[in-house]
Amino acid sequence: MPELDAVRGIAILGVVFYHGFVWVRDLSVYTGLQRKFFLVLTAGQFGVPLFFVLSGFLITGILLDSRTRPDYYKRFYLRRALRILPVYYLVLLILVIVGRSNGTFLVLSLVFSSNLTSLFGATMSYAVLWSLAVEEHFYLLWPSAVRRISDTHLMILALVISVISPLLRYICHLHASAMHVIDYGCAFYTWNVADGLAWGAFLALAIRALKFDRIRVLQLSIALFAAAFSLIAIGLPFGITSRKTPLGEALQSVPWTLSFTGLIAAFLLIGTSSWKKLAAPSILQFFGWISYGLYMYHLLVFETYSRVMYWLAPHFISRLSPWQEVWLRFIIAGGAAVGISYLSRRYFEQFFLDFKKRYTPRTAETLIRPRETLG
Repeated sequence: MPELDAVRGIAILGVVFYHGFVWVRDLSVYTGLQRKFFLVLTAGQFGVPLFFVLSGFLITGILLDSRTRPDYYKRFYLRRALRILPVYYLVLLILVIVGRSNGTFLVLSLVFSSNLTSLFGATMSYAVLWSLAVEEHFYLLWPSAVRRISDTHLMILALVISVISPLLRYICHLHASAMHVIDYGCAFYTWNVADGLAWGAFLALAIRALKFDRIRVLQLSIALFAAAFSLIAIGLPFGITSRKTPLGEALQSVPWTLSFTGLIAAFLLIGTSSWKKLAAPSILQFFGWISYGLYMYHLLVFETYSRVMYWLAPHFISRLSPWQEVWLRFIIAGGAAVGISYLSRRYFEQFFLDFKKRYTPRTAETLIRPRETLG
């Protein structure tokens, strides 16, 4: 499904541009026009919710289409382990070697709970791992739900989760304000961010309920975009764009999540039409292909670049303007991260992915194939 690789490409590029240009950076030293450029790139932080929606869609589809198999659980978990764990534990090993992780964070990460570090008063040593924890919690719980619950009730459950998660973010913000603390976990706890996964799952179920009818799927996509824009229009005067308010904490990501759900539906429609090349540009497919490794490695590469350059060439760096320095860092470190991710995907990750094919051969009934059903 190359159109969904393209969606992965969009998501990872958003994350990399955000971390490369905007994240933990003092924007006051830049000119007004430069700050506007950075403001546009702040949208890249929503690449992670896009990953969540896509994951909810794909995983739910795979589970639905294999729910009657006798090896349902074994097959699913073996395939997920071979895809996720090698790079995940390699990154943890690197963090230990370079002294980049505190003990509490490392222990929690070993059991896929790095997004819960604030509950233990610890620092999240390597930020990108929080979303992997959310994914693993999803993998732990959702397969049993799909196996045991009817499609109709699963759709209801997904919609309930999509309402409860923003409500929990609202409560989390109020609690933190009452305690006069900043609870960074409000944006990371699994129960607070599960609505992205739930909307992806809802889309997988809805497409089946609509019997893959192209017109009705298009209507669903348009309705999701309309709901997103309506929510922005209504919530804008009430601070929906800022997490500094309870309403913003609760709802800032919701229009994005709705839009991403509609976007995936649109990509599926375009990708199964005579316009399919528009939904799957080669460059986006490439970044989708290396997206997992790039997501896991890129922050380490950016940080390594900063340490090495300020050690090897501090005088050269000091002569650059902030604008020049940030671009030099992004081009060199970003390019290195892409190269490392390509090598990882081809020579490291692929070794384990070949075991997926060997021990769990991929069969047609385990995939959502809109190219056949939406055609």
